[in-house]
Amino acid sequence: MMFRRRQSARGRVALVTGASAGLGRAIAVALARDGARLVVHGRDERRLAETARATGGVPITADLADPAQVRRLADEALRRAGRVDVLVLNAGTGWAGRFTDMPEGGVGHLLAVDLAAPITLTRALLPQMLARGGGRLLFVTSIAGRMGVAGEAVYAAAKGGLDAFAESLRLELRGTGVTVGVLVPGVVDTGFFERRGAPYARRRPRPLPPERVAEAAVRAVATGSAEVHVPGWLRLPIAVKATAPGLYRTLAGRFGERV
Repeated sequence: MMFRRRQSARGRVALVTGASAGLGRAIAVALARDGARLVVHGRDERRLAETARATGGVPITADLADPAQVRRLADEALRRAGRVDVLVLNAGTGWAGRFTDMPEGGVGHLLAVDLAAPITLTRALLPQMLARGGGRLLFVTSIAGRMGVAGEAVYAAAKGGLDAFAESLRLELRGTGVTVGVLVPGVVDTGFFERRGAPYARRRPRPLPPERVAEAAVRAVATGSAEVHVPGWLRLPIAVKATAPGLYRTLAGRFGERV
């Protein structure tokens, strides 16, 4: 089952993690509008039920910090939907503050949710995509994983690791019909910053509505794009860092702020 360029999600089964609120909910709603059949994941049962009602999706609750629950999520999605054609790995958590102030257990929890869980879920659901000869994997990373952010060292490391995993897997899956994409958003106007322990206090860039980022996610699924940046100008600082790292670090040290 091969996907063609710019093919809508109509009739495809899409599993979206972290869909009980924020960006994940917006992505689920946008995919449903594009015709996808949804399986939605979250931890908050009440909010997840609301997303399921809004999308006509199948709700499955799971704590992604627990590897056994990650595997259960994959098994239950296949049992209840029959297959997964599109896997959007959006769920994540954050923590803001000095690295040495991070609470005991915080590092392991963040890495489990943001890095280990997406890898484990991909491992569980990729074989059935390969068996059918097609599928879409979309990893929601972050500009923090490309640039590094003071006060979010572990979060940036997790997202950077997810980027490297996606790039490596893309090369491995070439020619199989399964595409691997990354969605690299900047600041999105959701409750993420309150949950990480510090509100977003920068003057710029201004947070983006989650619906705008969700539409970019749907385009990435439709086209099989390798990477999509939202907003598009995020490519510029990434390019400066890659081509002139010394200049980038000088500018970051002079003008950079914590997010």
